[in-house]
Amino acid sequence: METASLEIDRLSIYKAARSIKRRDNTLYNALLSIYEDSIFVGEISQIWPELPLLANLRCGLWYSPNFHSTCYFKSTDGHTNNWSFNTSRLNLHVALLAGQRGGCMIVDSTRKGKRFPDSMSKTIPIWTCVLNRAISNYRNRCFGGGRTSSQYTVSNVPDVLSTDTRQVSSDWDCTLHLPLWVSETEKALIEDRLEQWTMELEASGADISSIALSLKKPLRPLWISQKTVIWLNEVPEYDSWDFTPIMLVSASSPSPTYRQRTTSEFSWNYIPGAGDDEESWARGLSPYLFWKHAYDLISSGPDVCNQKVADIVEKDRVYRAQRGGNASQISVRPSRFSRTSDNFSIKQHPDLESPCIDGNEDSSSAHTMDDGAIFWIDSTNVAVGAPCLGMEVCFTDSLLNCAEESLTLCLENTKAYLHLSIVSSKFDRFSLFRNLPYALDFARMNLRQGKRLIICCNNGEDISICVCLAILMVLFNGKGYFDDGKSFGETNISKSELRRRLVYICKYAVNARPSRGNLKQVFNYLNGGNLGPTSSK
Repeated sequence: METASLEIDRLSIYKAARSIKRRDNTLYNALLSIYEDSIFVGEISQIWPELPLLANLRCGLWYSPNFHSTCYFKSTDGHTNNWSFNTSRLNLHVALLAGQRGGCMIVDSTRKGKRFPDSMSKTIPIWTCVLNRAISNYRNRCFGGGRTSSQYTVSNVPDVLSTDTRQVSSDWDCTLHLPLWVSETEKALIEDRLEQWTMELEASGADISSIALSLKKPLRPLWISQKTVIWLNEVPEYDSWDFTPIMLVSASSPSPTYRQRTTSEFSWNYIPGAGDDEESWARGLSPYLFWKHAYDLISSGPDVCNQKVADIVEKDRVYRAQRGGNASQISVRPSRFSRTSDNFSIKQHPDLESPCIDGNEDSSSAHTMDDGAIFWIDSTNVAVGAPCLGMEVCFTDSLLNCAEESLTLCLENTKAYLHLSIVSSKFDRFSLFRNLPYALDFARMNLRQGKRLIICCNNGEDISICVCLAILMVLFNGKGYFDDGKSFGETNISKSELRRRLVYICKYAVNARPSRGNLKQVFNYLNGGNLGPTSSK
C-alpha cells in the first residue's frame, strides 16, 4: 500500500511540474523572450558591422530579422563521447564567407542553465580545427612539403598563393581552441580524433583549394554571451588579429530558472533558448512571419497572442494558395553554381550572396527562398527542392513528389509525374526504404528519355536529398554521367562512397540537411534491397 501511495504522489508531482512548465512555456512568453534576446544580438552585430551575421539552423534563425545567410552545426556532434566531424554538413560556405569578409558571426541559443550550446562549445571549434589542418596540408603539398618535386612541380601552385602566403603557411595555426569550461581530459580525447577527421575531410572530395585561396589567416572561434564583458572603447578591429574570427554569439541568458519579468502592461516569464524545438510551441509561425509582425504580436499581450498567430499563419497560407492562379507550383531557377561536366570533385564554389531574411522583404521573395527553390545538381539533369502545396502547375519535364500531399498538375505526359508519400524515419523507419524501388524505376524511365527530373519533398532538405542520393548511386557513374545503372554493380557501396556523393549533392543543394535515419535506409537499401519494379525496362 505504501508503494502504491508513493507512486501516486510521484505521479501527482510529475503532473504538477508538467502543468507549471506548460503554463510558463506559452507562445507569448517564447516570442517575447526571443524579442528580448534579439536586442542583445543586434547590439553585438553593431560592434563589428562589417562582419556578416549567420543563423545556425534552426533555433538561431529566430533571433534577428537581418541575417546574411544560414549554417547548420548540430549540437549532437559536440556531445560528450559523441564528438563528430560530419562530412554531410561541411558548411564550406561559412569558411569562404569568412575568408572574403575577414570573419563572421554565428548566432544560436540554448536552454536554461548553459551559456552556450554544444554546437558552439565543441562542434564549431572541431570544425575550425579540422579545416585549418586540411588547409595546412594543402599548402604544404603546394610548396613541396608533402610531395617530391617530380610529383608536384612549381607549375601546380596557384598564382594566388603568393610569397606572403608561403610565409604564413609555416605558421598556420592548427591548434584545437576550446572554451575554458571544456575539461583538459575531454580536450585530449577530441584531439586524438582530429587526424582521422582531417583524413575524412580530404577524402570526401571537398574543395579545400577554394577555402585555402580565400582564407589569409586560420579560422578561430571566439565566444560571446550575455555574460561577456565588452569595453566599447577597447574593442579591437577584427582585421588586427592574426586569425580569422568566427564569433559565436549565444543569444539566450544563461538563467538556471524561469524569471518573471514585467513590462508596462504585462507580466511574463523569460524562457532561455526559446527558439529551440519550434514545432512544440510556434503553432505554424515561422521566423520570417514573426519578424514581419513582431511589434504587433509583442504589444498584443498574452491573452490574444495565440489568436493573432493563428490569423497570421492562416492569412499567409491563403495568400500562398491564391498565388497558384498566376504562378507556377514550382519556380525552377538556374543552378546557383556553375554547371560543369567534371567529376564529383567540383572546383567551383557557391555564390555566397544568399537571400537575406529581412523584415522589409515582401512575402513573395521570402517564400521563394523557402518553398520554391530548386537546386540543379551539376549537369545531371536532376534537381531537388520543395513544392508550394495547393497551387496549379504546368511542367514539361518529370516530377517525383515525395511529399505527404499530392499536387495538382497539368503535365502533357501523365507518366512524367509520380507521387510517393514518404515520411521521415522518425515516424516510419522503413518508409523511404519501401518507396526507393518505385522512385528509381520512375527516374530511370524519364532520364532514359532525356527528360530532366525534379525531386521534391515537404521541405526540400531531407527526403528529396536521400532519394536523389540513391538515384545518383544507382543510375549515374562516378563522374556524374547517366549510365542507366551499368556501373552500379561495379561500385563499392561503402559509407565513404555514399558520403562522397552526398557531399557532391550538398555543394549544389545548399539547404540539404538529410537525417541520419533516412541516410541509413538508403545505405541499407543499396547494400541489399531489391531494385524493385522493372516495368520500364
